[in-house]
Amino acid sequence: QVQLVESGGGLVQAGGSLRLSCAASSNIFSFHVMAWYRQAPGKQRDMVATITTGGSQNYADSVKGRFTISRDNAKNALYLQMNSLKPEDTAVYYCNTYPGLSAWWGQGTQVTVSS
Repeated sequence: QVQLVESGGGLVQAGGSLRLSCAASSNIFSFHVMAWYRQAPGKQRDMVATITTGGSQNYADSVKGRFTISRDNAKNALYLQMNSLKPEDTAVYYCNTYPGLSAWWGQGTQVTVSS
């Protein structure tokens, strides 16, 4: 059973930055398209960014130019660098494959951006 553990969230002022990390219990990143998702209170979980095994990236329009997804297959790690944060970025952030595998959702990490 694969476990994904997200970390790096916190409270930050608008305009600030955070770097999220996702650690996997086994070597999955070499074989899957990976993604970051987020879910705000009362809303559905949405894809934020994806990265292929070859490193190609794709972003939701709302975060283009501000967020950067990266991966380190040797460390079984996925990252999300978030810059110029806005209050509307407030959500719980999750990592998973793309599309997400239901059994692999972790607890997520809370990001709160104050205005």
